[in-house]
Amino acid sequence: MDALTNMTSLHAAALYVGLLVLVMLGLKFYVGGRRSALKVPSGETTPEFSRVMRVQLNAVEDVPILAVGIVGLGLLGMPVWYIHMVGAVLVVSRIAHAAGLASSGGISVGRLGGTIGTMLVYIAVAGALVVHAFTPTP
Repeated sequence: MDALTNMTSLHAAALYVGLLVLVMLGLKFYVGGRRSALKVPSGETTPEFSRVMRVQLNAVEDVPILAVGIVGLGLLGMPVWYIHMVGAVLVVSRIAHAAGLASSGGISVGRLGGTIGTMLVYIAVAGALVVHAFTPTP
């Protein structure tokens, strides 16, 4: 636990960007595996494979900009606990959302929780960046 609490803001940001890269890699493998299992040629789709692609594409919509935002928090020297909070919520939310969508095309607890968690991270990151952009540095 000391390793997490003794990090700098930028190290904490790097941790969550790295974890998000691993989440994206996992989603890439998931889509590739399902493409192979369903025998869907590259560039083609089926109704079932469309949902599979959405699992990855939904993350592609949110993860890059929020990863940039988390790095921005680190560069601004936000408290480490804050970066851990938004980073952990985002990682868990994106995994929950992907698992929920992968298991069902309809509403699921994973999708709902993942969407709410991701939206909360958007608000927390955007709010902190805007407020701290106007905060004088010591």
